[in-house]
Amino acid sequence: QVQLVESGGGLVQAGGSLRLSCVASGRTFNSYAVGWFRQAPGKEREFVAVISWIAGRTYYADAVKGRFTISRDNAKNTVYLQMNSLKPEDTAVYYCAADAGAILPKRVSEYTYWGQGTQVTVSS
Repeated sequence: QVQLVESGGGLVQAGGSLRLSCVASGRTFNSYAVGWFRQAPGKEREFVAVISWIAGRTYYADAVKGRFTISRDNAKNTVYLQMNSLKPEDTAVYYCAADAGAILPKRVSEYTYWGQGTQVTVSS
């Protein structure tokens, strides 16, 4: 079992930045790919970014490419999502998820473990 806890959300003006953290406990974290997803009201949960467990490979959704950066610190069992140049359309609940299967999973169905989410609100 892996337990995930997100933090770092909040209210920010358009153009601002936030850094989300996802702290894991339980089984060895460094063998899991970790992804970030987001869900806005009335919309489906969508993929944001993922980092692999090996070689730190990353992949981003087109909507956030160049603005968001995902990174991990296995010694701290933590994955970060640095979000810059935030836009009102980035407003959503952000979730981190972990899985030991695919190297760079991008679908909700590929993930086994999920956090409870953290709210990000970007005002215009």
